Amino acid sequence: MTLSLGLLRSGLLNRRINQPANQVLRLHLAFSSASPSPSDPSAAAAGPQTTIREGKVEIFLDESNSVFYNKTQVNNRDISIAVLRSFILKRHEEYAARSRKAGPGDTTLSAQAKYKEPKVLEALAASGLRAIRYAVEVDGIGEVTAVDNNEAAVEACKKNIQHNGSLASSKVVPHHADARVYMLTHPKEFDVVDLDPYGSPAAFLDSAVQCVADGGILMCSATDMAVLAGGNAEVCFSKYGSYPLRGKHCHEMALRILLACIESHAIRHKRYIVPIISVHMDFYIRVFVRIFTSASTVKSSPLKLAHVYQCTGCNSFYLQNIGRIHSKDKENIAVPNFRLTLPEVCSECGHQFVMGGPLWSYPIHDKVWAASILSDIHAMREAYPAYPKISAILSSVSEELLEAPLFVSLHNLCAILKCTTPTMVMLQCAIRNAGYQVSGSHVDPLALKTDAPMSVIWDIMRCWVKLHPVKHRPGNHPGNVILSQEPKFQAKFSRVLGASVTRKRARFMPNPEKYWGPGTKAGRNPRTFQMDNRN
Repeated sequence: MTLSLGLLRSGLLNRRINQPANQVLRLHLAFSSASPSPSDPSAAAAGPQTTIREGKVEIFLDESNSVFYNKTQVNNRDISIAVLRSFILKRHEEYAARSRKAGPGDTTLSAQAKYKEPKVLEALAASGLRAIRYAVEVDGIGEVTAVDNNEAAVEACKKNIQHNGSLASSKVVPHHADARVYMLTHPKEFDVVDLDPYGSPAAFLDSAVQCVADGGILMCSATDMAVLAGGNAEVCFSKYGSYPLRGKHCHEMALRILLACIESHAIRHKRYIVPIISVHMDFYIRVFVRIFTSASTVKSSPLKLAHVYQCTGCNSFYLQNIGRIHSKDKENIAVPNFRLTLPEVCSECGHQFVMGGPLWSYPIHDKVWAASILSDIHAMREAYPAYPKISAILSSVSEELLEAPLFVSLHNLCAILKCTTPTMVMLQCAIRNAGYQVSGSHVDPLALKTDAPMSVIWDIMRCWVKLHPVKHRPGNHPGNVILSQEPKFQAKFSRVLGASVTRKRARFMPNPEKYWGPGTKAGRNPRTFQMDNRN
């Protein structure tokens, strides 16, 4: 018999599961939820279509997969709507501040400070679901332009716009165009530019940073995680200009590589980025950055980028910024940094270092924005289909230590030493008792983000092993070399205030259903193979 591998894909599988088994009932639901408009003869000829509802929007399901739709990106769309709502409030505050500065008699400055509803560009619209949700669900939004280079996608977008009534029809404008060309020919025109490609956004970044208005937001996704997380280092360098490193922190490193890549494109045009939030969700990463224009600020860009040196034995890592500020320079212009003072081999285990980056070393979140977005989500939880997931992620984001690029993993530390595992609270207490800050990460439930140097982390683990001895194993294993050294101080594992999270709220949500992952790229048919059915 012929077994379709495509049935394992979440979209096709869920479509079959969610449809009623009774043929009469299925037809009744199809007619009632997806009746074609009387003014659309082509839709009437084609017969009833199945629809998909997300939030306040309903779109037609394309069963041929000629137009891409992925239900798992509901998390992506929901968190984007939350950021967009927060951005509109921020724009109102900035407008009010400019108006106060201008004064009633300053007509020139008052005209410049005139508030305009933010214009949004969805550069890769596909079915138009995201653009329509922006128009229908976000109050105070201006025109939403939906661009796609696929004729079938543009036609589907038009039908979905019409299907969602007058509000969507009045605000969403579909265009059939190459997104790169369209963005290049509309410089600084859009307050919000949304890039959510199937794979890497690298080809669109140079035109996108030019298309965003000053102070506007670029929302950018990347789903090529095998590349960004270290599986194909040479491909990552060719696309993003950076080398990734394997490790438990690879997904945060992917975020920082993407931010560094966006910054590198922006500074070519005398622009720079300010991250709002940067998240890893499911199978992709998503960053939200504001873009400003300032030739003088661009000169300090090397201070925000760093190379990372990681030990090949114990995974200890050290960061070195590309630039530094000259002590006698009053203009604070960055100059090349000095060589990182590291030994030839790791002082902890004796193995060599491998170098990665450059990556973004400044904070990847704005805690004020994160708190504002989280508050909005709690207040309007019914408006977000993916409320449990996005509220959990933003709760973790709001608690992260900002001045600690990358993190160490509790299980990785214990795996190297072959020792029993302390609780997260105990290790956090030991780090705080040593005089350093520590937090978790939204990327990994076992992550420890801290400003403590790696030598302090390993000394704490040496003290833990003294309390919980391990069997001696012969050989030059990194764990043996680390434990052969005496700790330089005595770690205290007693509880301290603030070491654990006091608010009991979920930080890491399981997938809502089986096969939750990326859908099949538009235009691809499920592959089949022959299976011998003989017993």
